[in-house]
Amino acid sequence: MDTTTCLKSLLLAIQQYRDGRTVQHAAQLQKQVEEVSGMKCDKLLSSGQVLPSECVSGLVELAGNPNTSPDLTSSIIALLAQLACDDSSREILHSSYNLTSTLAAVIHCHNNTPEEPLVLQCLQVLQKLTYNTRIFQSTSYIHELITFLMTNIHSHNEDIVMSCLGLMANLCRDNPSVQSHIKSLDNVKPFYRTLINFLAHNSLTVVVFTLSILASLTLNEKVGEKLFDAKNIHQTFQLVFNIIVNGDGTLTRKYSVDLLVDLLKNPKIADYLTRYQHFSACVSQVLGLLHSKDPDSAAKVLELLLAMCSVSGLRSQLCDIVFRPAGPKLRAAGCKQRTGLDAGRKMEGGLALVQWLSSPVEGAESCSLQALQLLNELLEESLGAESVNECTLSFVEMLLPVLVGLLKGLDLAQGDAHVRKHCHRITHTTSLLLILSAEDATRSLVSRQVHAQLCLSQVETLLSCCHSNSPLTCLPTGSDKDLSQVCAEALLKTLELMSKLRQQVKDMETSFYRMLQDQRIVTPLSLALTSHQRDHVQTGLSLLFEATPLPDFPSLVLGESMAANNAYRQREAELSIKRVAVQDVPPLRTNASILDSSSASRSVSGLVEKMQTNLELQEQMKDSHVSEIIDVYEQKLAAFVSKESRLQDLLEAKALALSQADRLIAQYRVQRAQAEAEARKLASFLKDAERRREELQGELSNQVLEVERSKTDMEELLQHNSRLQKDSEEHQALKGAYNTLLNRFNETERLLKELQMAHISLTKHNETLRKNHETLQVQHEKVASVLEEREEDIRSLQSDLQKKNDDLSGLRAELKAEEEKVKEKNRERRELEETVDVLRKELNKTEQARKDASIKASSLELQKSQLETKLKLKEDELNKHSAMIAMIHSLSSGKMKSDVNLSL
Repeated sequence: MDTTTCLKSLLLAIQQYRDGRTVQHAAQLQKQVEEVSGMKCDKLLSSGQVLPSECVSGLVELAGNPNTSPDLTSSIIALLAQLACDDSSREILHSSYNLTSTLAAVIHCHNNTPEEPLVLQCLQVLQKLTYNTRIFQSTSYIHELITFLMTNIHSHNEDIVMSCLGLMANLCRDNPSVQSHIKSLDNVKPFYRTLINFLAHNSLTVVVFTLSILASLTLNEKVGEKLFDAKNIHQTFQLVFNIIVNGDGTLTRKYSVDLLVDLLKNPKIADYLTRYQHFSACVSQVLGLLHSKDPDSAAKVLELLLAMCSVSGLRSQLCDIVFRPAGPKLRAAGCKQRTGLDAGRKMEGGLALVQWLSSPVEGAESCSLQALQLLNELLEESLGAESVNECTLSFVEMLLPVLVGLLKGLDLAQGDAHVRKHCHRITHTTSLLLILSAEDATRSLVSRQVHAQLCLSQVETLLSCCHSNSPLTCLPTGSDKDLSQVCAEALLKTLELMSKLRQQVKDMETSFYRMLQDQRIVTPLSLALTSHQRDHVQTGLSLLFEATPLPDFPSLVLGESMAANNAYRQREAELSIKRVAVQDVPPLRTNASILDSSSASRSVSGLVEKMQTNLELQEQMKDSHVSEIIDVYEQKLAAFVSKESRLQDLLEAKALALSQADRLIAQYRVQRAQAEAEARKLASFLKDAERRREELQGELSNQVLEVERSKTDMEELLQHNSRLQKDSEEHQALKGAYNTLLNRFNETERLLKELQMAHISLTKHNETLRKNHETLQVQHEKVASVLEEREEDIRSLQSDLQKKNDDLSGLRAELKAEEEKVKEKNRERRELEETVDVLRKELNKTEQARKDASIKASSLELQKSQLETKLKLKEDELNKHSAMIAMIHSLSSGKMKSDVNLSL
């Protein structure tokens, strides 16, 4: 049964169960839920289809209904947990279907029986659902869920304790509203004491959860200053690094990395880590995790290293660790020999990064992009030093072939998802190559690996991708980039790389200017010049300065495209403002049976308008909290900060344009001075020319005669010109005929190549047939020799058979003679019986003779039967030999026919 049929059956079962909650309908629904659970439903929610959306909405509604049986609710929650297989599906379940509130409502309904398996299941699914997701405290049943977690954290069930701690860590991380709510509770101090006691737990996972909660709640308070002060912080670092390296699994490693990343956001703790004496050894052990094949662990390790790169004091130490030469085992598999270095000195940490770089686009693409970002940070730091280390140069030599290999493999036929992922990787790869091309020490290494044909084919493919997609530069807020924008970023980075290497790589300059004059370059260039990101605008401007002097650059089309992009951006901004203005505030609380998916997304503008106009203030302020209002204004302040940053970017762009205008004015003044100097020089030349004219006036009369002669020559030249014109027309005709013949020649050459390929294949086929013929000839000779041997055997068998037939005829003659004798004896016996009375005296003799004759007759009968048996055996053997001879004759005749056909 396919997925669509199962989902239709599931939707029908949901509707039947809604209409009548009978035992039969419940069993049918549970059966359908189990059938869908047994199928592969990866990325079913993110497909955007209506049927899965309706099924999930119905399942979430039934799971949140307290009248649904616990077994059915457990099956539904297990199916929903199975659907949350990736980050996008978890986000859809949280935001669109409000599954978080539903599960919190289920836990609240079973608050008095926390030991039930359904409660533990809901806690585990909530922990999976809320990881790296911000949950507002205004969400339904979140306050009750927090109270449940703080109450049941003392449970004797180890699984419940671990699930409560993990869920609490998710709710508190990067969530000021939930943090402020927990801090405002009365039992927060006993809760802190309980958490501090958990630090001595024998499970590393519990310790990590506890440290994460304490870091989120107490990092900037007195309790946090005591927990993470200078005396304890080194032990905390050692504990967290040990858990990352020797943790209980991927889950523990994830939360350990998140904890260390959160701690690094505090400047004081980041400064403590820069002075941590075991930092180098710990990071080397963490880098060793990259040698495993687990993409989840590798992604978290790379996330930690990127967070460390944000601390200026740690970047140089990370460079030393990553680019450190490997041990003797890795030096054996070396690269090119360098002066003063051992052959093939590679970097143990860097080698693991290179291995994740070459991971396929599908599957572990996040690890590949993170590794590229990390190498961007580290190489920028290492190459920006006063002197480049030899270890870094050796690493760059090892890295460059891998980077060049990453630029290949873009196939537009594999779908938009593959193209998007590959374009992201091309963008990061070319950014890294641009960093390497910025320094003289590594530019020569890059120029030896990057060829003009590679960049040209890459740009051609990306241009075709940009041209085939409809480019929209301004997308709604929060949406992903358009595919044309992603391709445009990769394209501009590749062009910038070509611009950097055009003097060092053969044919790179010609290819670069040729691509800038392509009409399709307008689309990515206009996208870059109208972008919100500063680096895209700067890249577009640098390419525009290179392209403007070119004769075939489509500047007018570029201006129209930029104007269209700006108009589209302005229209989208107006529509987004209208959409925000008409939004209403959803109700603050809902029952468990009525869970609306829009309750989690509040409109800030609507809430502020309600507060200003004081409409329904008395009812709503009873359930509102100060932290919610603070959260609203925090969002407003964040919006103002983003607007201020955008204005700052615009101001910097205007300042850059002003400086460029000043530079152009200075160039104009220099050119004007040069023009004035040339004008004065031309005036002096004019005076000299006037004097020369007076001298030549006398010679003019002498030239009149020559003019007359020149007229006659001109007429002759005109006639000659007319002849040349005719020749030119004939030349054009011949040129057209030549082009036609050239096209026919190209077509003939193509057909010749095809025929040559066919000739080669037929030659190979003929060679194969010849070999088969020789093999069959050898087999025929062998069969002929075997046949001759069989014929000799048949002749010998026929002679033996003739001898046996002669013996058989002699035996038959003897048998007939004996029969005649028996008849004679019988006749005599009858005569003796008639004369018995007369010859009674001779009776004894006659009886004795009769007995002897009877004995001899019996012996002759026995001999007859034996001879008949032998005769049958000989006849059977004769039949076998005859069959064998016939078979050999048939085989030999068939082989001879096949040989004749092959030879023909």
